[in-house]
Amino acid sequence: MNADEIAAGRARWQARYDAARKRDADFTTLSGMPVEPVYGPPAGVEAPGFERIGWPGEFPYTRGLYPTGYRGRTWTIRQFAGFGNAQQTNERYKMILGAGGGGLSVAFDMPTLMGRDSDDPQALGEVGHCGVAIDSAADMEVLFDGIDLAANTTSMTISGPAVPVFCMYLVAAERQGADISKLDGTLQTDIFKEYIAQKEWLFEPQPHLRLIGDLMEYCAAEIPKYKPLSVSGYHIREAGSTAAQELAYTLADGFGYVELGLSRGLDINTFAPGLSFFFDSHVDFFEEIAKFRAARRIWARWLRDEYGATSEKALWLKFHTQTAGVSLTAQQPVNNVVRTAVEALAAVLGGTNSLHTNALDETLALPTDESAEIALRTQQVIMEETGVTNVADPLGGSWYVEALTDKIEAEAESIFARIRSLGSDGTITAGILRGIEDGYFTSEIAEAAFAYQQGLEKGDKRVVGVNCHTATIAKDLEVLRISHEVEVVQKAQLADRKTARDQARVEAALTAMVAVARGAGNMIPPMLDAVRAEATLGEICDVLRAEWGIYREPARF
Repeated sequence: MNADEIAAGRARWQARYDAARKRDADFTTLSGMPVEPVYGPPAGVEAPGFERIGWPGEFPYTRGLYPTGYRGRTWTIRQFAGFGNAQQTNERYKMILGAGGGGLSVAFDMPTLMGRDSDDPQALGEVGHCGVAIDSAADMEVLFDGIDLAANTTSMTISGPAVPVFCMYLVAAERQGADISKLDGTLQTDIFKEYIAQKEWLFEPQPHLRLIGDLMEYCAAEIPKYKPLSVSGYHIREAGSTAAQELAYTLADGFGYVELGLSRGLDINTFAPGLSFFFDSHVDFFEEIAKFRAARRIWARWLRDEYGATSEKALWLKFHTQTAGVSLTAQQPVNNVVRTAVEALAAVLGGTNSLHTNALDETLALPTDESAEIALRTQQVIMEETGVTNVADPLGGSWYVEALTDKIEAEAESIFARIRSLGSDGTITAGILRGIEDGYFTSEIAEAAFAYQQGLEKGDKRVVGVNCHTATIAKDLEVLRISHEVEVVQKAQLADRKTARDQARVEAALTAMVAVARGAGNMIPPMLDAVRAEATLGEICDVLRAEWGIYREPARF
């Protein structure tokens, strides 16, 4: 890019920066030195390839979505929490919000994630253990008691039964008196990554995609601020993928959902802004920063050039980040505070829009109140004390970071080509479905995980406290333990609710929902009616299992 083009770009950025709202904050160094809101090539100097880097708030968005960076607004502190019953988790949420958290993120227990009620025989011993137990809209009411859903954004990490859980969230908001059309939040809903990595599905892929398409239509028409799909690379990375695989598989899944929306006749400029992303931030500091920068650039180019999006917001890749759970160690767990801080800083320097920081004890158990507070304070120290919010994309132009960004982008593009080649019609969706069927994704992730494990066992990859620097004076941690009483009480409450409800109304609502499932209508309205009648999550999912069947992954060796 020649000097005149660079100067014109800087002038465009300056005009947008001047017109944007900025926080009332001190944008100087600790010593009081003023810093510029962005840095770029010196005036009059040519910079070959600078069009791939650009300016914040301008295509291809390598340097961020907004001209102000974090001077306009900082990332949302969105701590992931859920354990025991709805009342216990509600207390944790109030602690997080009271301590300065900016949004909520719900972790559900395994029975809920699999669309089963707490009294299901398959739920025995699992109720409340890896998240909160939600059986019906009544539980969702308790979960958010005293928390204004109209004023707080909520993310829910659930995919298989995401749509009925979303309906319970809407009904809880209705019962608070909220204007449903104004709700803002995120639902994960990403079923592709379940078949690729996490394995929490209910049905064959096509019924799941039908529900996701219905949800996209409903939110675009009725709740325009709500993001019905958070495409998740986090679980792909936690399963053992490389950074490039995480990026490529995640964005490919996103392209698949774009193709789903287009197949429904939706306007890409309307529905694409409702897609968000969820990435892992691992411990290789610069690789993660490069991954996030490449993600924005790839998404913007594909949405514009491949799918015809024209609005700026349709080209924006907004993403939430969680620090890497798989990087945490049971050995010397206090070291996990350091790992999490490094990973959180990488996410911030990569331009994340919201962030969850893991607690030091999460490799052993659910976080205690104290460890959850340390995780929250980690973000606040980065935000308030380090100066990283003063400058947009402060590492932009670094030879190393730019080279890594280009390399990860190139690796991702080669993976997209491979996925397309798997399908019969040249679409990403067909390639993903064939890749799931043939085990392409799982085998590639397994190979990557195996290679890393070999490096760890040989000592080529070093982890402090595990295969180096293993001597310690640390004492065992006190961890949070979920009492069996949680399951006993949850099942008793569920039995009482079933007894108190109008059973005929429940059965009629479930029958009406199945009738729509057999046709081509949108599933959201009849599912909402079933939830309002206090039909349980298990009942809703069971009648759909009976109608659509279940999916079993083929055995592979």
